[in-house]
Amino acid sequence: MTRLFIPGLLVAVLTFSLVYSTAIRQGHADTPIAESADLVQPLAVGEPAPRFIVETVDSEAFDFNPAKLDKPVMLLVFRGGWCPYCNVYLSDMRHVIPEIRALGVDVLFLSGDRPELLYDSLEQQAQEDTDELDYTILSDANAQASIALGIAFKAGQRTIDYVNNKGDGYRKSSMERHGMLPVPAVFAVGRDGVIAFRYINPDYKQRLPADELLAAARAIAAAD
Repeated sequence: MTRLFIPGLLVAVLTFSLVYSTAIRQGHADTPIAESADLVQPLAVGEPAPRFIVETVDSEAFDFNPAKLDKPVMLLVFRGGWCPYCNVYLSDMRHVIPEIRALGVDVLFLSGDRPELLYDSLEQQAQEDTDELDYTILSDANAQASIALGIAFKAGQRTIDYVNNKGDGYRKSSMERHGMLPVPAVFAVGRDGVIAFRYINPDYKQRLPADELLAAARAIAAAD
């Protein structure tokens, strides 16, 4: 067991270095992290979507490369399973995700939780809803996708304490690692790699309604 520790650590360091070096060349990754949610500078409609690397539930690298999309993609960014509003939102999405997929649009959920907590940190109802529809939830615990999209901001100590007090298993999210949170957001990227739709609201209690998400997907599918 001891012999495996150093190589494993080296791989982790190299992986983080790859993710960081990739992200700083894309999107808004060269923009300073916003001091608060209402000061973020998200990428706009018409701008090229950034390339970034996140992780699957099995801690495998997932390369989001907008230059190689087979179909339009909707990126739904949420804070993590510790957030009750995020749980409600994920459950609400079950009403429209099948129809969005039927339109030929992929849906990817990006969470601030570390890979092994992507599903376990969700509330029971949200777990059941995501399992039923086989949601693709990816870990942005290194915050590189949020940085590249321009929606990362410095988390307040009160929020960090709230998450850490829920149990040690909730540690090492994007907050624990870097003191950052994403503003919950939706970005739709066309096959051309350009952002075709976005929804940003600094108030984490306000999310894009399911019917409006579906309407955006229909418009993107029709234009693609």
